Amino acid sequence: MKRIFLVAATFILFTAGAFAQGGFRLGVKAGTNLTKITGQSFNNGFDLSYHVGAFAEIDFNKKWGIQPEVLWSQTTTKRTNFDNLYPTIVNSATSKDEKIKLDYMAIPILLRYNVGKMLTLNAGPQFGILINQDKNFVQNGQAAFKDGDFSLVGGAQLNFNFLRIYGRYNIGLKNLNDVGNQDKWTNQQIQMGIGLRF
Repeated sequence: MKRIFLVAATFILFTAGAFAQGGFRLGVKAGTNLTKITGQSFNNGFDLSYHVGAFAEIDFNKKWGIQPEVLWSQTTTKRTNFDNLYPTIVNSATSKDEKIKLDYMAIPILLRYNVGKMLTLNAGPQFGILINQDKNFVQNGQAAFKDGDFSLVGGAQLNFNFLRIYGRYNIGLKNLNDVGNQDKWTNQQIQMGIGLRF
């Protein structure tokens, strides 16, 4: 995942430099996440968390551009059937209703299509690097989740001068389960938030 992060960072810097002559804007953003981890082990509903970070808008022309971002993004969920699937490793001291928290550094690299001045559509890949996970989830602090994630992102953004209002859906393509092969875990996320362009 470190290699992916370096490649993504290099790509962002190179592209920003190459198109600095055209439309190039920086900003900050923050918002809420509605997250769930699919699989028999976890609650099927969405749980509330948050994200915060920075973005760049790099326009090739009036219609097309890219939008790289770096976000601190949290995923929360509750376990349900984990005890039955993995009875030998679950930490009995934790409650079924206790939230499990995963903190990611998320790096979406999104294609921008400007429908008009006020509406932009976004789509593209997102790389996630797991920064922190709940070590009480399994016995002896054993890691339950893999250290990286890969998702596809799609969404829309409303542009009001310096203000951005956005919503997007992230669907994980990578199995996050680092415990066993009894259950496949993938990340799903609905994001809503606001951004301020400098």
